[in-house]
Parts: sequence; structure tokens; C-alpha cells
Amino acid sequence: MTPVPTHRSPRRARRVLVPLLAALALVLPVLLAPTSAQAAPYCGITWGSLAKSSSTAVNPSAPPGHLVDVRSGRHTCYDRLVLDVDGELDGYDVRYVSAVRQDGSGFVVPTAGGARLQVVAKAPAYDDRGSTYNPANEAHLTDVRGYRTFRQVTWAGTLEGQSTVGLGVRARLPFRVLTITGPGNTSRLVVDVAHLW
Repeated sequence: MTPVPTHRSPRRARRVLVPLLAALALVLPVLLAPTSAQAAPYCGITWGSLAKSSSTAVNPSAPPGHLVDVRSGRHTCYDRLVLDVDGELDGYDVRYVSAVRQDGSGFVVPTAGGARLQVVAKAPAYDDRGSTYNPANEAHLTDVRGYRTFRQVTWAGTLEGQSTVGLGVRARLPFRVLTITGPGNTSRLVVDVAHLW
């Protein structure tokens, strides 16, 4: 018996090598792509979704404040909720909850969305003369139709120096809380919720 030669012609090697390299070129980018843990955060957002609170006054020289308005707005990377305070905001507590509860009674305030943020501003919605904020519709403080993240903004009441707003969002998404002073003796509590992680 004559042994079979084991060398291959360059032409045959090319026929095997070219398809192999083409397949490798298709698979390699998938294998080397960053995992979700390595990928850059959405819009550079690194806020997280844990509770955020402060007991520090925004503007200690301002007179004690009272909630006067609740507004919302849409931005490129997040939806924004703003609580306007006439005077000093004494602090806040913002956190995801299983249900938004009414101040005093503890009754559940129905709030649409896959997740709910309870926004507590340390500023009452009343003063010595009466109410400083009277929402026309407690179930819909602002119109959030068409927002990417917000689903509903509800009123949960005011009691013992604080006011509570329920914020229904699409899902448990990262959020941040800002406090802003001015103009004059006014202050604002701002809650931004990202559109994505």
C-alpha cells in the first residue's frame, strides 16, 4: 500500500481558510461586545433607584415655606417633577414604595404605573390663612400623557408640616432629587426619573 500524501495545495487551503475567516469576522464582534454591566449608562445617568432624603433646609435664611404648585416636564433623557415652595423647603424624602399612602389616614392612593415613587416635601400646603395649594384634580396633578416615564401624578395630602405627592412611573427606573433656591425666597424640589437604565 502506498501512503496518501498529507500536504495540501495552496488553492485548497485558501478554499477552506477564506470561509472560516469570514465566519470568524461575523462572530468575533458579538463575542467581544461589552456586556450590559460594562456598557455605558443611558445618557451617562448613574443615579440609581434607592431612597433619597435630606433634613437640611435649602435656604436657611428664607421664611418657612409652603407648597404652592406641582409641575412636570419632559427632557431628552428623563421626565421631571417640580414642587414649587414659597419660602424655605426644610427637606424631603423620595423613595419607591409598594403603594402611595395618604398623609394622616394611611389610605392607599391609587397611582398608575409599574412602580410608584412617594415624594414627601417638608413644606405644608397651608399657612395661617388656609390652603396654599388646592389641586383641581387630586388624581391628576399634572397632565403626563405622552411622557416616556411618568404615568400619573397624584395628591396624597398635607399634614404636620409636610406634603406628599405620588408619582406613578413606567418601571422602577433611576431617579435623582435636586433642591433649587430662587428666585427670591422661593425654593423647588425637583425629581428627575430616567427613561431607561
